[in-house]
Amino acid sequence: QVQLVESGGGLVQPGGSLRLSCAASGFALDDYAIGWFRAAPGKEREGVSCITSDGDGPYYAASVKDRFTFSRDRTKNTVYLQMQSLKPEDPAVYYCAAGAIRTSSCLWDYYGMHHWGKGTPVTVSS
Repeated sequence: QVQLVESGGGLVQPGGSLRLSCAASGFALDDYAIGWFRAAPGKEREGVSCITSDGDGPYYAASVKDRFTFSRDRTKNTVYLQMQSLKPEDPAVYYCAAGAIRTSSCLWDYYGMHHWGKGTPVTVSS
């Protein structure tokens, strides 16, 4: 069974850090484009970071570039999103997703992402 499970969300103060994890089962992450997305109340879903199915990237949204870092551990079939210098505009539910996308459109091609996790919430508050 194909499954993506996110973890690592929580409450952090502004300027703090969190590392999100996305563990895959039932398929190899290496064979897919992998993206991190976020959805906040009242806002449109936003692509945060991704790599293509060819392994190009990672690509970042302008809003998180130089603060967030995408990485992966092939031995654990897991990808990570290291988030630093968190801002009040970063709170959202963060999702990871996988699909067959070969270009930087992995940041916004939601329909091309066929598998989604259930998300992990991130709150930034003092």
